Amino acid sequence: MKEYLIQFKPFLLFLAKFAASYLVLTFIYQSYLNQFDVAKMEVDGFTKVVAQQSQKVLSIFDTNSYTESNFKEASVKLYYKGKWAARIIEGCNALSIIILFVSFIIAFTGKLKPTVLYIICGSVLIHVMNVTRIALLCVALDKFPKYDSLFHDLIFPLVIYGVVFLLWVIWVNKYSFYAEKPAAK
Repeated sequence: MKEYLIQFKPFLLFLAKFAASYLVLTFIYQSYLNQFDVAKMEVDGFTKVVAQQSQKVLSIFDTNSYTESNFKEASVKLYYKGKWAARIIEGCNALSIIILFVSFIIAFTGKLKPTVLYIICGSVLIHVMNVTRIALLCVALDKFPKYDSLFHDLIFPLVIYGVVFLLWVIWVNKYSFYAEKPAAK
């Protein structure tokens, strides 16, 4: 048994770091969300920010874009061309994707400064992509409403998860302690 533990130590260490960081970050996020009463239609502040930033991006395409509170559910209504285009719920804010991204980076640790910088830059990139995704989804659904499931459920998630996967690959191959170092001359 001891030889298996030694043999699989890197994998088990990765798994332990990933699970621990994911659970801690999810607990923190859930504690944050528990401050808001969904029954009273309260929306968390970060989801409101994502909706407002998406509206700002939409205003590039149309000046008649705006947000308003939804009094029937815990969400923010996003309008494009004066029409209700999307409802922004907690799941639209990409924080769960950022938690997954950060947990993976922590699990494949590198030096402290590059790790922290990569986590910050990667998280900002994911956030910007998500805001852009929401805005472009509204534009796409305005032009092609019959493809709503294709855009919302397949194309846009594929793009954002594809970028997260690419960020992971870059991290593991360039910056983590597992990255191959160039041979000294």
